[in-house]
Amino acid sequence: MELISGCSKVTSEEEFYCKADEYWKNIPSTLNGMLGGYGHISQIDIRGSYTFLKRFLEGPGARVKPNRALDCGAGIGRVAKHLLLPIFKTVDLAELNSNFLEQARTYLGDASSRVGNYYCCGLQDLKLKEKSYDLIWVQWVTGHLTDAHFVTFLNECKSALRKGGLIIIKDNVAILEVELDSDDSSVTRNPEELRHIYNTANMKILFEQKQTHFPPELYNVYMTALES
Repeated sequence: MELISGCSKVTSEEEFYCKADEYWKNIPSTLNGMLGGYGHISQIDIRGSYTFLKRFLEGPGARVKPNRALDCGAGIGRVAKHLLLPIFKTVDLAELNSNFLEQARTYLGDASSRVGNYYCCGLQDLKLKEKSYDLIWVQWVTGHLTDAHFVTFLNECKSALRKGGLIIIKDNVAILEVELDSDDSSVTRNPEELRHIYNTANMKILFEQKQTHFPPELYNVYMTALES
């Protein structure tokens, strides 16, 4: 059985995770480092994310309360600082790289006082308290999970959501086949594989939208709101 459907090149779970860990240990704890040399797209990215999220905070589709959010794959806290902390009273960060989390305390500035928890672990090992989050934001990190761990992670998040809460995944999406990046040991899944994983975790797609105005050489990036 393949660890990642459609990607026969990933044959060892231990190697898959270790290579990713080693890759990110050599990436600088900077905005440009977090975005793979595309630091200039950060504001475009945040604007797109805010527009997507706003529909669940205001107006007829409002359902997410602005109390507590979790930023998964948080890096140095870019999404937390510019998207989540301006909205939510408390934000927790989950990130495998301890150097990134340490830098986040400086990068977030005064807003770091409203960070509740810093979880230093891979998402496959993340354990969350039940019914503790109004929003779980997961950006550019699901490609570092095997299919089974992706489902396990979604189930963990599902139990951690409060009433009306959502999981929002923002990630690269392949057009045709699942693609492996051997440099950072990640995969880019296609829509079919992503939907299979969501269905396996008994998650429903509430709304989905493509990020616009990114450089044409980048992958298509989609934002997907999931509910149980």
